[in-house]
Amino acid sequence: MPEIPALSLPPGTSDHEEVYQRLRAAIMTGVFAPDTTLTLRGLSDALDCSQTPVREAVRRLSSEHAIEVLENRRMRIPAMTPQRFEEILSLRITVEVYAARRALPYVSEVAIADMAELDRACDAAIAAGDQTGLTVNNQAFHRRLYTVNPHQTAMPVIESIWLQLGPFQRLVVDQGLKYYVQDRHRQILDALRRRDSAALGDAILADITDGIAISGRRFLSRTTLSKA
Repeated sequence: MPEIPALSLPPGTSDHEEVYQRLRAAIMTGVFAPDTTLTLRGLSDALDCSQTPVREAVRRLSSEHAIEVLENRRMRIPAMTPQRFEEILSLRITVEVYAARRALPYVSEVAIADMAELDRACDAAIAAGDQTGLTVNNQAFHRRLYTVNPHQTAMPVIESIWLQLGPFQRLVVDQGLKYYVQDRHRQILDALRRRDSAALGDAILADITDGIAISGRRFLSRTTLSKA
């Protein structure tokens, strides 16, 4: 069982919530590979807790499509297929372009400065070969944009998509395929500064396409050929 990192959570966070958040973050950042089998005992040992909060966390994460509960009470991280990947990818593009454009009227110079700092953190993680740091800061970059909209309701959907892509994305990178060949965050920041909705949508699309889309398709193509 891989190590599940601790999280810095607000004081007073319940044990059940802490277990859920730690397991959720581990899946989202690719601690577990696709098709990994999980057990309540293994997870409770890794999280240093009883099986009760783990069982509740699994229930919540299964509703977010991050964990599959199979027959005989078996559990696993869902496998990735070309068809499933294209479905998730299409949904991610649609929802994130929508969320970015809806957030644009509420974007302040403070938010742009915060995002620029997160982009620098992404660059530092790439230079250090820190895939987890890259994933965490990249998600924070996008989250900072989408949540400036005080009326947004898309973030739970977006995070569910990130949960489903996280294990596969990490697997792709660990196999040596390049990710984020071109930094599209600067294009996003430029569109925000110009308050250009069309350019912002194009930049979000390019960020996703130049990131996981190209490398993920290449990985799945190689996998399919090797099985033929």
